[in-house]
Amino acid sequence: MADTDLTGRTVLAIVTNYGVEQDELVVPLEHLRERGAVVTVAAQTTDDVATLVGDKDPGRTVPVDVTLDDVDPAGFDLLLVPGGTLNADSLRLEDAASRIVRSFTESQRPIAAICHGPWALVEAGVVEGKTLTSYPSLQTDIRNAGAEEWRDESVVVCTAQDRTLITSRTPKDLDDFLGAVDEALAVH
Repeated sequence: MADTDLTGRTVLAIVTNYGVEQDELVVPLEHLRERGAVVTVAAQTTDDVATLVGDKDPGRTVPVDVTLDDVDPAGFDLLLVPGGTLNADSLRLEDAASRIVRSFTESQRPIAAICHGPWALVEAGVVEGKTLTSYPSLQTDIRNAGAEEWRDESVVVCTAQDRTLITSRTPKDLDDFLGAVDEALAVH
């Protein structure tokens, strides 16, 4: 993957404080920051995020910059929604997370969600007419929410309705996912 210069680009990552799949948060944070992007982590509280590996083993902790309730999504170029079953299931119950997702959608700024992360998009009502992928167990939820199509591919970039939605299935797809994120940030 080429080293895309993302200096001046801003990314908002939304998560809960427990249950994020470690590599779906840590790898994008490190990748984007190494390329010059400013990445802000928003969670339910300002306590560190306790990540998990494989939804069960303790992972690294990640500092939180701001709460979901206090962040202003208007100042960011791209929204990152990591997965982890516990994280995604709790995140979709947060009204602030749905508000943030809708803010990006309404302003036609790109959203990148991986694994179980698309649950937040389903909950916010923004997948209708879109083509996306996710962890396989979400495909029925995605279809029932009005998605045009669910695909079993490493990354799907959908630009229907003049909104860029980048989705991937699992941490194994991170290289393809991050390549698509870099591209979206470079042209946004």
